[in-house]
Amino acid sequence: MFIATLVRDIYTPNFSSLLRLPLYLCPVSAGFPSPAEDYIEGRLDLNRYLVKHPAATFFVRVTGDSMIDAGIHPGDLLIVDRAIAPTNGKIVIAVLNGELTVKRVRQSKQKLLLIPENPQYPSLEIRSEMDFQIWGVVTNVIHPL
Repeated sequence: MFIATLVRDIYTPNFSSLLRLPLYLCPVSAGFPSPAEDYIEGRLDLNRYLVKHPAATFFVRVTGDSMIDAGIHPGDLLIVDRAIAPTNGKIVIAVLNGELTVKRVRQSKQKLLLIPENPQYPSLEIRSEMDFQIWGVVTNVIHPL
């Protein structure tokens, strides 16, 4: 079975060092430029902003393009929270027959489906004979430009 978007690497967060970056009070305009503000609102620790449940959080790097329409590209780093329930419509990291994959989970009538976000790939119906487990819910995507 070809799953298309797989997990390449798994990382655990390092909370022993804090990196507090400047957070500017003035938002950045995506339209017409606005006058620059010369002051900082405070400092932002990205762990506090991106990780809600530190003990249940891990990071994964992805390969493949089956989730491209959800904004998940090859090489992206995903933040995954195991403390969040994998409800209908959430993007999850799942183990399917021994392979880690990222897909949207969908409960439809009596079926559980893993849905890609690329029309070139079919949905995967989870059947009772499959080895299947959800590892966690994707909460954020870190995507290099």
